[in-house]
Amino acid sequence: MNRDTELFWWPARVLHWLMAAMVLTMLFVGVGMVASVSARHSWLLALHKPLGAAILVLATLRLILRLWRAPPPLPADLPALQRIAAQTSHWLLYALMLALPLVGWAMLSAGGYPVMLSDSLRLPAIAPFDADWFARLRWLHRVLAYSLFGLILMHGTAALYHGLIRRDGVLRSMLWRRRAAAETPPPSQATD
Repeated sequence: MNRDTELFWWPARVLHWLMAAMVLTMLFVGVGMVASVSARHSWLLALHKPLGAAILVLATLRLILRLWRAPPPLPADLPALQRIAAQTSHWLLYALMLALPLVGWAMLSAGGYPVMLSDSLRLPAIAPFDADWFARLRWLHRVLAYSLFGLILMHGTAALYHGLIRRDGVLRSMLWRRRAAAETPPPSQATD
């Protein structure tokens, strides 16, 4: 099979790009929340909670889809260390996309803060009220967020490496692309 013709299943591609936008938005919203004491803080917090819940649901769906339908194989000539790094980083991305919202939810529960997704939709507490646990979970939430940001930077760098340097089809497999020029028949040329 030609690697260039293999694409991720379309639901996986849709979820990948939707979640990429959501996770990046979430990271910047989180930075804005901790850097702001103005009225924006409440607005950012009101955005942060439902976005985190949506990421948790979509990350769970993505994991189910990945287990149900395997992604295209990596190039056969990919060095073993890069293959291990790719597989490990993908599973770490899934773990962080699941852990961050859960830790945030538990942190708010331990702090006694309601997790409101809208004016009328409140999630139940998943941790008992405990100021020490709140402080620990807040620290953990921050560390996980920085870890996710770093992993996203590495993921993007690896995608560009595959797309611009190796040109092995790995990046194209997650994109929507037109048929390659070699597959498109040349236009008929009229003779005079």
